[in-house]
Amino acid sequence: MLGSETVRGTTQQALLEAYAELLDRATHMHELANAEQWPELIEQRSHYVTLVEELRALDKQVILDAASKARKAELLEGILEHDVEIRRRLVARRDELGKLIGVSQRQRDLHRAYAPQQGQSDTEGSLDQEAP
Repeated sequence: MLGSETVRGTTQQALLEAYAELLDRATHMHELANAEQWPELIEQRSHYVTLVEELRALDKQVILDAASKARKAELLEGILEHDVEIRRRLVARRDELGKLIGVSQRQRDLHRAYAPQQGQSDTEGSLDQEAP
């Protein structure tokens, strides 16, 4: 039986290490969001999602003892705290980009509305200057 306990302990440790790595990645992504390093954050997010999928598969296979469950809960709490802050920063960035897009669309609409009139007045003005 000692062999199965050792394997179980190793598997539990592997699972907790995976959660710790996920917490490290979440912390790094939070730092990237705070620094507004959006392209790098998006790249890290894809690696994060892959790790979450791997962790989900491992989590289904491992039965944790009480101490390991407590540690997993601590790690998850940290991960979720970072995730909330990352999402908050992303929503703020989305809103900022939405405002910029709105301004850009208004400028484009104004340009479209007045550009043909400007073209006509320029043409009329040049015709008037040429006439004796």
